[in-house]
Amino acid sequence: MPPSRHLESNAMPSRRIIANANLIPWFRSHNCQCSPGPAYMLSPTRHVARQSAHVAQLSNVYTLHSCGHASAAHDARVPAKYSSRITQPKEQGASQAMLYATGLTLQQMNLPQVGIGSVWYEGNPCNMHLNDLAAKVKQSVVKAGLVGFRFTSIGVSDGISMGTEGMSYSLQSREIIADSFETICGAQWYDACVAIPGCDKNMPGVLMAFARLNRPSLMVYGGTIRGGTTCAGQKIDIENAFQSYGQYVSGKITEEERMDLVQHACPGPGGCGAEYPGKLEECAQVGPAIRNLLEKDIKPRDIMTRQAFENAMVTVMALGGSTNAVLHLIAIARTLDMKLTIDDFQTTSDRVPFIANLKPSGKYVMEDLHNVGGTPAVLKYLLKEGLLNGDCLTVTGKTLAENLAQVPDLTSGQGVIRPLSNPIKKTGHIQILRGNLAPNGAVAKITGKEGLSFTGPAKVYDSEEAMLAAVVDKKVIKGDVVVIRYEGPKGGPGMPEMLGPTSVIMGAGLGKDVALITDGRFSGASHGFIVGHVTPEAQEGGPIALIKEGDIITIDATRRAIEVRISHTEMETRKDAWKAPPYKVRSGTLWKFIKNVSSASEGCTTDH
Repeated sequence: MPPSRHLESNAMPSRRIIANANLIPWFRSHNCQCSPGPAYMLSPTRHVARQSAHVAQLSNVYTLHSCGHASAAHDARVPAKYSSRITQPKEQGASQAMLYATGLTLQQMNLPQVGIGSVWYEGNPCNMHLNDLAAKVKQSVVKAGLVGFRFTSIGVSDGISMGTEGMSYSLQSREIIADSFETICGAQWYDACVAIPGCDKNMPGVLMAFARLNRPSLMVYGGTIRGGTTCAGQKIDIENAFQSYGQYVSGKITEEERMDLVQHACPGPGGCGAEYPGKLEECAQVGPAIRNLLEKDIKPRDIMTRQAFENAMVTVMALGGSTNAVLHLIAIARTLDMKLTIDDFQTTSDRVPFIANLKPSGKYVMEDLHNVGGTPAVLKYLLKEGLLNGDCLTVTGKTLAENLAQVPDLTSGQGVIRPLSNPIKKTGHIQILRGNLAPNGAVAKITGKEGLSFTGPAKVYDSEEAMLAAVVDKKVIKGDVVVIRYEGPKGGPGMPEMLGPTSVIMGAGLGKDVALITDGRFSGASHGFIVGHVTPEAQEGGPIALIKEGDIITIDATRRAIEVRISHTEMETRKDAWKAPPYKVRSGTLWKFIKNVSSASEGCTTDH
């Protein structure tokens, strides 16, 4: 996914995650507006139940009176429900000694502890400023009468790793982030958690951890990067940098023009949180907000309801969100033992128009949306039109409708968000396709401008690299259906995003004349006639592995069909002759991912 960075005020989520905004416990600066998170679980996990049993045994929880002396009186408003497991019992003396060594005082030992986790690392403009934000969040938490402990997790820059073997690490980083947040908050017995993610897989990763832990939590998003400007004054963004290679190899731009795009697509190396008052205001409100959640004992599973997921899917469709939303929402739902399937996305797509004139399919960038009211204004509009459930609880302790009541409407006369009466497309852009090529489903991103159906001969490539070489050699021509396989969760491994291929196709001017099918994923910046998430994947012997060069393939969004024109008998004959290729890795973190990952239609989770 393209890099993201906070804006000077009211930082807006990145394009992909903004599409999920109704899902995320996302904290806004003005009016303390937060959007509701997902989550519903009928019963806690065994681990959560075991920890709760420990908590229940602690009857003598100490708090402080103003005189500064410890008292056995329990402050029911802000209980140290979990941290008291290690701060109070005499048998936990070693635990307490270690905490004193961190600088805690006797008085602070009685306060609730908040884990403040950022996905910080310097090598990515999306994430390089997050430690600065974490420091401001900690100040706010301490000012609210709580104890804050900072920690960090790992991240992967999709923008940097795109088009290389490094993209294999992208999706599995979501699982590592979820595991790491769960691990430190569980092991340290934090009473609450604040997450500060940046790019892409960071957000679903921390939300999955919230769902697992089910302790008062909220997320402060790092913010969206501004658009860039070429030397000639043209507005550009990271999408232009991705497409520059296709434009260059097709002769549409010179090397000088290509370098102009690459050097100016992302203005600046990221941001220091201290320079942006809106983001700092947001961070300053975290302490009171997390204290309120602790006082009212509002937990992620109280917010993460089926209705909240419905709201999230509506927002994805209205704003033209990435196909990755399908993966991530299903993954978060599975963490909650909630049944959410690819067919739920189709149901939502059938009733929600596509109304956002945003890149990559449209004209505007996220900064433009921010300037006309941002996500809150969009949510208010969708709520007014009856497409959202306003009764969903949010991290403010209020409902979505209550949060949006005082939000300004979308700016009059703006062109970023179309009215429902004049949508870009009458139904959603995400379509779930099935057929003899994808019996377990595939996810298409079809905005309508590319048409609704495509038929052509297959050009088959067993890797992204092979396909890119073919485009450079001008072996991909108008009318082709490009098939990139063995790029699924197990075959990739890691189900890498095919932004490189789609960008080269668009840059070469073939966007309306070539379709692309893959068992890999797509970036939010991908567009064209594209179908991903084909299941079963090639590595597992799915039909996509059996396609031969020249087979006629039809993609029909109106029928929701994806079919290869061969007989069932021929398909079975090919399957009998097929042999699975060896896995590309046999050790390390990617090998663990291969052994445990579920299919794309099941969210690519590793803990089920």
